[in-house]
Amino acid sequence: MTSSEKIWTAGLVIIGDEILSGRTHDKNIGQIASWLQVQGIRLSEVRVVSDEQDTIVEAVNALRVKNDYLFTTGGIGPTHDDITVDAIAAALGVEVIVHPEARAILERYYADKGGVNEGRLRMARVPDGADLIPNHKSGAPGIRHGNIFIMAGVPHITAGMLDALTGKLEGGLPLISETVGGFIPESEVAVLLREVEQAHDNCQIGSYPFFREGKVGSNFVIRSTDADAVNSCMDVLCEGLAENGWDFTPGGI
Repeated sequence: MTSSEKIWTAGLVIIGDEILSGRTHDKNIGQIASWLQVQGIRLSEVRVVSDEQDTIVEAVNALRVKNDYLFTTGGIGPTHDDITVDAIAAALGVEVIVHPEARAILERYYADKGGVNEGRLRMARVPDGADLIPNHKSGAPGIRHGNIFIMAGVPHITAGMLDALTGKLEGGLPLISETVGGFIPESEVAVLLREVEQAHDNCQIGSYPFFREGKVGSNFVIRSTDADAVNSCMDVLCEGLAENGWDFTPGGI
């Protein structure tokens, strides 16, 4: 299998008690998934974990061995409960060090903001052997250790770090998708969806129900790395919907 044919995958660990408690609504899954797709990399699994070192270590070790890349968000700020760096260092079996370039960046950034204190210096700590991911939003850089990318939890800062990584990761074929939808209860077409998917080995069909205007409906998303396969699968699905008397809208509703 050549590099362009390989399906490259990434895992994502979202770290933070505030996400699990509902105090903060995560926006990073969507933006990271979309960014990865453009890079030709498929997001294969996401875990949301608490600010506990053993829990983070377990998730990091599980996902990094199953995927080509691992991304984490959250827990790299200046406070005592920002323990992501410590946890990932433990998962990798390396020490935590103060990265000299990160320290210099923080000293410049905070020169007119009260200077670097103990808390702010925590944001220069990295697992030994790491490189930095530029952050033009708030000074404190992200961290790259091999194929692990350790990023902030604040979505607009995460977005800036992703921009800095654009085009720098090896990836394979991008995932292509087409959507068709309508006021169609997914339970009424479950057999059709299964049959169409089974007839197209390299396609996946996702069903996403909704309730709108007092009616139940669904959008069906076909995904593959093969454009011809997606088009064929789309044609067969639409034909099946029509034969069963369902009105549908290409592109979804």
